[in-house]
Amino acid sequence: MSFAPVPEQMDLLLKGIDKCVQPDELEKKVARALKTGKPLRVKVGFDPSAPDLHLGHTVVLRKMRHFQELGHEVIFLIGDFTGMIGDPTGKKATRPQLTREEVLANAETYKAQVFRILDPVATKIDFNSRWLSALGADGLVRLCGKYTVARLLERDDFSTRFKAGKPISVHELLYPLCQGYDSVALEADVELGGTDQLFNLLVGRDLMREWGQEAQVVMTLPLLVGLDGVEKMSKSLGNYIGVHESPDEIFGKVLSVSDDLMWTYYTLLTDRRPHEIDSLRSAVASGALHPKRAKMDLARQIVTDFHGVDSAAAAEAEFERRFAKADGPVQVDEVASPVPLPEAMATLVAALGLAPSKNVARQKVREGAVSVSDDGRDWRKVENPAEPFDVSPGGFRFVKVGKRFLKVLSAGKD
Repeated sequence: MSFAPVPEQMDLLLKGIDKCVQPDELEKKVARALKTGKPLRVKVGFDPSAPDLHLGHTVVLRKMRHFQELGHEVIFLIGDFTGMIGDPTGKKATRPQLTREEVLANAETYKAQVFRILDPVATKIDFNSRWLSALGADGLVRLCGKYTVARLLERDDFSTRFKAGKPISVHELLYPLCQGYDSVALEADVELGGTDQLFNLLVGRDLMREWGQEAQVVMTLPLLVGLDGVEKMSKSLGNYIGVHESPDEIFGKVLSVSDDLMWTYYTLLTDRRPHEIDSLRSAVASGALHPKRAKMDLARQIVTDFHGVDSAAAAEAEFERRFAKADGPVQVDEVASPVPLPEAMATLVAALGLAPSKNVARQKVREGAVSVSDDGRDWRKVENPAEPFDVSPGGFRFVKVGKRFLKVLSAGKD
């Protein structure tokens, strides 16, 4: 195996990373792999708690592929054992436990989706029930003896619930220990996860030392902000782009993100190198490249990843046909203003359902994601959330938030 030089590897591996615990250790491991020809073992665990993935899940998948492209061994670890416990991270209450049948069914759908990003030939799939089930009761007791309750209660969610007098089930305390033991069983060199997984990943480092192993390097990636530009991407919030969505849906949703958020998506959802993204950003800032063109390129690239080049080209043509033609007004739904006019722009946007709350609507305005037009052709970005929006009696105006357009009629119009 021939590896790229260490600086080149580090440049790609650290791209988009939120935190790398002991980056000097990573550099030493990479240098050792280069010298010995033995690839790093990179572990990422997925609990199949839901059947479908969205783009937020692919952030860590893409970093896994970066390791693959550099010649390292990536282990896609399906938490069929830990999935029955349920990861308590970020939970304010004990989450329902899944049955083994539910976990395995979800795991099958995961495998079908992840290979849109990962190289199926170079990916090793494993299940943590292979060693956790084999531990048995005595092995589990010995594992628990390696960590204290006080250290587990340092986790924010456990600490918050404990102080609030909310119940914490004993099986929840086992979760970070089991996840950490996965690293021991696999003798991982590196473990990847979201920023919310930092505590669990560090437990893995501690347990590896307890077993006399070299501690893994921990690398966390940011939680992808959703289409609303405020909250993390989540199906429950409706601000997500699903991996299984159609090319037209993905293309249009990517075009709806704000100009500022676009650069985060470039960093976390594409393989563009940092210097390439910096060049694009400079071109937009100087006026040499229109931000819409940069966003169209981003949408085309993301659709290509999941549906191929031809589907991406067709989605772009369809978007242009529906929304970007300059030979006539945009065809949009008509709706009577749900609030008396004039009204503050942010209040109207929230009332129209173009944002989930006034706070989110204000944020969208500040990010330049809200525009108005009198004729559906010439659009003006709204800069002040308090700017009054008014419509003359019997008249109308257009409002655009991302890819969503509405023709707002004066209140009470028949």
